[in-house]
Amino acid sequence: MAVRERRGLGRGSPAEWRQRLLLLLVVGGCSGRIHRLALTGEKRADIQLNSFGFYANGSLEVELSLLRLGLQETEEKSPLVGFSLSRVQSGSIRSYSSRNSQECPLQKNSSNFLVLFLINTKDLQVRVRKYGEQKKLLISPGLLPREPFELGLPKPEPTVTPKAGSATTTGDKAKPKPEVSQGPSGKDKELVLGLGHLNNSYNFSFHVVIGSRAEEGQYNLNFHNCYNSIPGREHPFDITVMIRERNPEGFLSAAEIPLFKLYMVMSACFLAAGIFWVSVLCRNTYNVFKIHWLMAALAFTKSISLLFHSINYYFINSKGHPIEGLAVMHYITHLLKGALLFITIALIGSGWAFVKYVLSDKEKKIFGIVIPLQVLANVAYIVIESREEGASDYGLWKEILFLVDLICCGAILFPVVWSIRHLQDASGTDGKVAVNLAKLKLFRHYYVMVICYVYFTRIIAILLRVAVPFQWQWLYQLLVEGSTLAFFVLTGYKFQPAGDNPYLQLPQEDEEDVKMEQV
Repeated sequence: MAVRERRGLGRGSPAEWRQRLLLLLVVGGCSGRIHRLALTGEKRADIQLNSFGFYANGSLEVELSLLRLGLQETEEKSPLVGFSLSRVQSGSIRSYSSRNSQECPLQKNSSNFLVLFLINTKDLQVRVRKYGEQKKLLISPGLLPREPFELGLPKPEPTVTPKAGSATTTGDKAKPKPEVSQGPSGKDKELVLGLGHLNNSYNFSFHVVIGSRAEEGQYNLNFHNCYNSIPGREHPFDITVMIRERNPEGFLSAAEIPLFKLYMVMSACFLAAGIFWVSVLCRNTYNVFKIHWLMAALAFTKSISLLFHSINYYFINSKGHPIEGLAVMHYITHLLKGALLFITIALIGSGWAFVKYVLSDKEKKIFGIVIPLQVLANVAYIVIESREEGASDYGLWKEILFLVDLICCGAILFPVVWSIRHLQDASGTDGKVAVNLAKLKLFRHYYVMVICYVYFTRIIAILLRVAVPFQWQWLYQLLVEGSTLAFFVLTGYKFQPAGDNPYLQLPQEDEEDVKMEQV
């Protein structure tokens, strides 16, 4: 279906083309926290499916509806394909990132893994092996029954599980049956799931329940195909998997549960700041420049973007997926906010309207670089939001977003640096030392403000996300939004349209300097 939609983009009017393209950008993200991933011709040995923060009584459901390995029957005694479930302190750290790429994690008792689901295609079994002390993880075959209020149906009667050990066929799909056998020690029972086999493809399902508070944490679910561990000897395979994660309060991860209230409060703060800024502009109409209204538009756009972001999280928590129309509005406002932010910072740093009314050639080139990069960064953000974490190009787009964002942050500093150098050179040549030193001090203050904003929202925020426990990772978003609000307020205070503001006295003095230079 996706192929047919992409081929159809070349037909129809430009308005229809834009509408279809926008729908394609959000269609992948409509599943929300109910993830559905379908890969064809995949060659990766390790696939990072998802990361989620669970509280007690949270549940993880996995349904592998199709697995086609594309290789002949193997004589290996131990399985080389399966899932791994691991727990880490932070969602940003992968449990197997430091291992040798040619080592198979399914054949090695690693302390990083809590549970391994070993798929044995020869015996049509999936053996579940537990490691460590996490004995209260409740692992069972099949998916959890949907609650009556979710399905709108009466509660089903309990059914008797058929005898395990074989796969039965219902319709066109082979359904695996679970069995429980004695483990190697003879004391602990090892869960063995039945593996369905139909038309050279395999399927099974299981669910995990976090039994107690001792098992709470950030869990990573990964898929491993050790046949592809050796470079140059990869075997393409197909996989279709559904992942449903829940906490007692809804579908959001532990670190995302407070985000609905956080974004709503921050949206109100930016809205209040924008209204106050407009009231200041209306009281000082004589000293208001166009860039003042651009700053007001940025505050309101930021507020609207956070509002749609908050509403999206509300519907994801309650339904497991966002509303498509609200998601589209969030992407549009996010794009406008990103472009307005960097343009405003660059214009203020260059002294446009406050110091001069014409941009130099170097400053025009900066704008020619920053604006396209911001478009690329927002496209990368939309792609990341609309793709599953296990998609082949997810990591590439994430790296593009990080790199482009750093380039934009570095590029907007150049106009400020050029203004500072210009004022340093002019302070000893035009006879107005006191005035130029005042200008230099103000531009240095703004330069420090931009540096602190970039430093806190990029470096410090990332370090905070890695350092704090899984349930406090929402502090990352709090630091980013709080730093942005503080930056907006300080910038507005420095550039407020008041008669005694040194910035507003500069254009008249610069016009006199231009006349003297012409003479």
